[in-house]
Amino acid sequence: MATKIYDTAFVKTVDDVDIYITPLKIKYLRDFLSVLEQVRSASNDGEAIELLVECARIAMKQYYPEIKTTEDLEDSFDLPTIYKIIDVAGGIKVSEKSEEPVKQQAVESGTTWEKLDLAKLESEVFLLGIWKDYEELETSLSMPELVATLESKRELDHEEKRFLAAIQGIDIDKGKNDGQDAWQKMKAKHFSGGRTTDANDVVALQGANASKAGFGIGMGLGYQDLTKKTK
Repeated sequence: MATKIYDTAFVKTVDDVDIYITPLKIKYLRDFLSVLEQVRSASNDGEAIELLVECARIAMKQYYPEIKTTEDLEDSFDLPTIYKIIDVAGGIKVSEKSEEPVKQQAVESGTTWEKLDLAKLESEVFLLGIWKDYEELETSLSMPELVATLESKRELDHEEKRFLAAIQGIDIDKGKNDGQDAWQKMKAKHFSGGRTTDANDVVALQGANASKAGFGIGMGLGYQDLTKKTK
């Protein structure tokens, strides 16, 4: 069965225009997260909602540039649709049906990515030679796409090293001990959607793992918290 790197959706404006939305490209995600960080210091839900609306407006730069202002956005979408936009755009899950305050819902979706060495990850992917500069790379890739590309590159690099070692009669994977127990590997496999059992791999740093690592809010690395009941 084919697997998906990320979820996508269509939203409709009040004028019945279909808009296709995907996780934000890194270029726009930076501004999205910058505004989203301000939700933490919002004095009330009204202020938090205003900031989330601004996040959705930033997302429109990628999805539908005709919508330029928050007034344009509010004239085009109802609040549940705006919440859907920020969910797909950056993995921020807010529901009108929840009894939790909007600010709390948004904040609990993750933290920031301050501790994520994005420059290092981008540098590794940039070596593929596909993009002329980092601006083009960030305009081309969302975080899920960056993670998937990085994962594939690392797998290919490892296969090449294993092949070259095998020619010399060496099994580089033999007796390999990464110091992780079965529980850690199982958690890594779960949070990465089965793509890795290495708890130190970036693809395992999603959802709760991402939050503990000091990043994860937005980035398109959404997850479903199975410990919470839908209210």
